[in-house]
Amino acid sequence: MHLNAIAMAVFLSVASSHVAADQMMDHSHHHAAAPEQQPWGIAGDAAAVSRSIEISMDDNMRFSPELIEVQQGETIRFVLPNKGAVQHEFVLGEKAGLDEYANMVLQGMGMQHGQTGMSHVDPGQAGEVLWTFNRAGTFDFACLIAGHYQSGMIGKIKVNPR
Repeated sequence: MHLNAIAMAVFLSVASSHVAADQMMDHSHHHAAAPEQQPWGIAGDAAAVSRSIEISMDDNMRFSPELIEVQQGETIRFVLPNKGAVQHEFVLGEKAGLDEYANMVLQGMGMQHGQTGMSHVDPGQAGEVLWTFNRAGTFDFACLIAGHYQSGMIGKIKVNPR
């Protein structure tokens, strides 16, 4: 029972973020919830995008670039091309939550598609995440597909204060 409570807490923490992945995957039966503030920011509005940043994913289990710097208050459009032959994903969060979720994935528990702050991207396709970094700090992004995170498919986002 304790594991289920932890699993639900991690799911809610990591998964409470991006509608674009759902729309891009045409999961029209899902309905988007209102954006929820996370320690690393809040889902962005397309009309407020400050700039776009491309982060590519590949089968070497790496993101490129692995370190991004943004200013507090910026809304970023992450463009996420998958240059590999297997599915990858981009999930924003904090290291502790990503660590816990990655362990859950290895145990066969999974996250629903279509949450804010994440995008599942098929080979040869591109995903998108819109995110407003309204809090300063250093945050993380990762591919949480089983084995990818454990192989080092992680990156950092440094949000510089205004």
